[in-house]
Amino acid sequence: MRRSLVVAAALLALSALFVGGPSLLFSPATEDVAPDETEVTPRMTALEDSESEFWRFLSPAERFQQRSPLNVIVRGDTDDILRAMTEEADGEWEEMEAVEAEYEDNETVFQEQDFLEEHDRHATGIEWGDAHGTTRYAYVDPGTGEDAYWTTESAQLEDGDYYGQRYHIRLYESPHPDDQWVVMQGHTEHFDWFTLRHRVDGVEAAQTKIESDFMEHPRVDVEQDVRRVYLGNEGPSDANGWATVVDLTGMVVLPAGVGLAARKRSRSAGSAVSEQRDSERVSEHAPEAIDDHLTDVDRRRIAAAYDRIEAGHIILFFTILALFLGVRMGGLLFERRVGFMTPHMIAAALYPVIAVGIPVATYAIAGTLTRRLDAAIVAAGSLAVAIWLDYGLLGVDSLPVDVVFQRMLVVVALGLIAGGAAKRATRDSRFNDMLIAGITMWVVVLGGTLLGYF
Repeated sequence: MRRSLVVAAALLALSALFVGGPSLLFSPATEDVAPDETEVTPRMTALEDSESEFWRFLSPAERFQQRSPLNVIVRGDTDDILRAMTEEADGEWEEMEAVEAEYEDNETVFQEQDFLEEHDRHATGIEWGDAHGTTRYAYVDPGTGEDAYWTTESAQLEDGDYYGQRYHIRLYESPHPDDQWVVMQGHTEHFDWFTLRHRVDGVEAAQTKIESDFMEHPRVDVEQDVRRVYLGNEGPSDANGWATVVDLTGMVVLPAGVGLAARKRSRSAGSAVSEQRDSERVSEHAPEAIDDHLTDVDRRRIAAAYDRIEAGHIILFFTILALFLGVRMGGLLFERRVGFMTPHMIAAALYPVIAVGIPVATYAIAGTLTRRLDAAIVAAGSLAVAIWLDYGLLGVDSLPVDVVFQRMLVVVALGLIAGGAAKRATRDSRFNDMLIAGITMWVVVLGGTLLGYF
């Protein structure tokens, strides 16, 4: 029992240091990212030359909960806006030629043709694709004596990967076509394999992306057609209360669609080269500097730790790493290559690898190891590394506190399973207190996560 408490304390220290510490240092507090569940009295927003109004938030139910702040407003015909964001120019060139003939004196039309040809027949690179996502409700008031009502999205668009990270947009059109507006809620999100749901990372990056793409459209005058207005809906996520307004009402909309770009963020080549050179200079001198500060006692301790390493430790570490990251890569592979699989089918196929495969593999491999503490530290450390690598691949740089806490618990639980499976822990019974505590903790944490308690 005493040894089990020592292992548990070591695992708590490891999870706090390598999962909780960095996360709590750089991540926002829960209240900064969690939506406000309190119902409020709606404050409606009206646009110029429009009788209808809309509430500045979306809600997961037909209640006034300030959940998802609207952050983009596009003035123009709804069909033209959706066509511009989703359709390729391919197959429309004969119609474009007819438009050119009709507007043969309009230099702007020919400028757009040149622009499309240079960008593979898209105004800014690629078109947004149809998206799947949970329904969110917008509250609109027709403003003509009719009652205000809740409405669902007119469309959902995305750029990115469902099982990775993506830009996600929900669009809501005005109650009257003559009002000519579409409001959007754009955000970045990633798929969380522990909850089997998307987790929103923020709204500012998506708003900036949509705004920038419209600004690159050859028919948009940046100074006249794009501006920001204050809606006062800051609070949820990283929303600052300002919404982008794009005016397309004065444009001649060609039949050929115009896509919005969603280019991947990249680091400059010069910066990468500079960092590489710096790291090379550091690596040249690091061994000598470290060795100079080591005492004989330090060297003996390092040698003793090295002697404790078994082949099973390495196998255990990389097995957990491969299983965890393999689920992420497998989801992306199925999404891109296996067209008949729905999102629910993919989740059903891969989630058991996390829920069952990782603890079972950990138990089997740790059973070949001798020391409980070593097995526990290797398993917990491997899962912690896998979690950080996963977030690094997705580009996630902030986590709410509840997510950090959940990740710390699963790291500790897996470490207890590994420690309880080691040879010295199973001398009296294979079902020892450490193993039972680890399995119970793993089941409770994963079950609570799926049910929304974490």
